[in-house]
Order: sequence, then C-alpha cells, then structure tokens
Amino acid sequence: MTEAGEETVAWRYLSRDVVPFVAMFAVECTTVGSNTLYKAATLRGLSFYVFVFYSYVVSTLLLLPLSFIFGRSRRLPSAKSPLFFKIFLLGIVGFMSQIAGCKGIEFSSPTLASAISNLTPAFTFTLAVIFRMEQVKFRSFATQAKIIGAILSISGALVVVLYKGPAVLAAASFTPSSHIISLHPQLTSLESSWIIGGLLLASQYFLLSIWYILQTRVMEVYPEEITVVFFYNLFATLISVPVCLIAESNLTSWVLKPDISLAAIIYSGVFVSLFSALTHTWGLHLKGPVYISLFRPLSIAIAVAMGAIFLGDTLHLGSVIGSMILCFGFYTVIWGKAREDATKIVTGPEQSPLLPIHIIEDEAFSLR
Repeated sequence: MTEAGEETVAWRYLSRDVVPFVAMFAVECTTVGSNTLYKAATLRGLSFYVFVFYSYVVSTLLLLPLSFIFGRSRRLPSAKSPLFFKIFLLGIVGFMSQIAGCKGIEFSSPTLASAISNLTPAFTFTLAVIFRMEQVKFRSFATQAKIIGAILSISGALVVVLYKGPAVLAAASFTPSSHIISLHPQLTSLESSWIIGGLLLASQYFLLSIWYILQTRVMEVYPEEITVVFFYNLFATLISVPVCLIAESNLTSWVLKPDISLAAIIYSGVFVSLFSALTHTWGLHLKGPVYISLFRPLSIAIAVAMGAIFLGDTLHLGSVIGSMILCFGFYTVIWGKAREDATKIVTGPEQSPLLPIHIIEDEAFSLR
C-alpha cells in the first residue's frame, strides 16, 4: 500500500473509531459530573423543576447563534412536515427523561443512577430490534450473546435497586469532606427511597433509549446536528414552561443565587443539554443507537469516585454485585455486536483485497 493510502486508512480509522470513542467517554464524564453537582445542589434546596427548566433555557440560548453560524447547510423543512413533529416528540421524551432522572437522583444518588444506566444498552438493543434497526438471527452466536447480555443487564439493575446491602466502602474514612454527612442528615435517609429512585432512574434510561432510536430516525432524514439539537432544546424549553411553573408554584424557588445551584444549572445547560446532546446526535448519525448506549457502564467508576469525594456517598454491597452482573452483560452484548460486525465484513461483497489483515480486523471489531 502506498504512503497516501496508508494515511487515508489511518485517518478513516481515527475519524470513525478513535474520535467517537473519546467523545462518548467525555460525554459520560460530563453527565456524571452534572448528576453529582445536581445532587449537591438539591441538598441546598434546589427544585428539580427549576433545574430542568433553566438547563434547557441555557442550552437553547447558546445554540441559537451556533445554529445560524455553523448549521443550516440544508434548507429548513416545512413546519408542517413530519420531521418537525418527530423533533417535537424528541423534546417531550427528553423532558420526561430529565424529570424522571432528576427525581430519581433526588431519591437516591448519582452512583445508583450510573449503575442503572447500564440498562440503556439492553433497552436500546430491544427497541432497535423492534424497529428493525438490528437484525436478529436466533441461531447466530452473536444474536444469542446480545440477548443474554440484555437479560443480564436487566438482572444486574434489579439487584442494585432491590438489594442495597451492607456498606463496603465508607467515604468518610478517606475524604476530607466527611462533615457533609453530618450537615445533611438527608443522606442517611436514602435507604427508604432507594427502590423509588431506582424505578425512576430505570424509567429515565428507557426514555433515553427511545430518544436514541427517534433521534437516529431524524438524522437519517435531516443530518444537521446543530439545527436538530437546537430545535430539540427549544421544544423541550417550551414544553417545560407550563409543567415546571405549575409543579413548582413557589416563586422564591425560581430566584437563583450565585452558589452551587447556579453552577449546577449552567454546567448542565452547557455540558449535558448542549455538548452531550450534540455529541450523541453526531454519534447516532455516525455509529447508530446501540454503539452510543454501550458507553453507559463506564459511568459507574466515575460516579463512585465523584460521589465519595463530593457527596460523602457510601459504596454498598448490592451496588457492587449488581454492577458486576451489569458489566458482564454489557461486555456480552459488545462481544455479540463485534462478532456480528466481523461476520458482515468477512461475508460482505464490498471487502477490498487490498486492505491489510490488521485493518480488516480493526474494522471487524469497531462498533458501528
């Protein structure tokens, strides 16, 4: 292969595999950071309705100029087109997911949220099969592995939710901020709300899987990431106005002060509603919904560390056992997906005999 050809192959590998992987990992870090900041803000009295509304407002205002500068290389579709209706549905699903997630974290912790997020690959794979975005061949080892992995993921999540167990690692023994626990006795009452929080978080990630599927369909018709995400945030903001104002009637709760509540809102608006939504939309267009959902299990380790350092969270045995089952299910799904992609490449009619063996193997195990 010539030097130019090698550079082309290397650039393709970088743009299709390395960059998406790094971007998805960064999204998980920012999402866990937002959950941790939000949990700390709720301990100071921040209403989750106020948090959700202002987060969408921040991201919409930031995306407004960006959509005109970098977006709209294509014509905007008619307001009466089915595309706008799908984006409006994205706003409804995204808003409901945010509400369920914020309330779930309020009842539990960011660590539980990250553990339950491992259900996302199972939910997404199931929905992708229903909507014929993934092939199912029951005699195939790849399909069997993906089904077993999905079942294991759901089982592990149930263990995390239904069995808390004794403390394995107490954050107070190594964090200098252990006085947080004594200042906020709410942290010790989480056990009674653990199951409710887990169910709400499971609902959040089911809705998120629906969001992935619907967003993938939207990008197939109109592949303009910035424009689509802007309208998604705009519709979510409009939907949240009546709901949040009615649900949170205390007007003093809407007055923001320069403290951790304001920091949590700005962080969520910039890094979750804007950066994460843009990155996920781009990744869905490039790789598909199943690939994007497979990165959720990475958030467990990040959440445990952040929760122990900033919130004084304690690691429980149920979270350890359930997370191990979840991770095993996660990697089973990954193995099945990689084997399926390898089979497609080996039997595909467009395989080039000029590609060296190591490039073919890399492509076989890239999750597209």
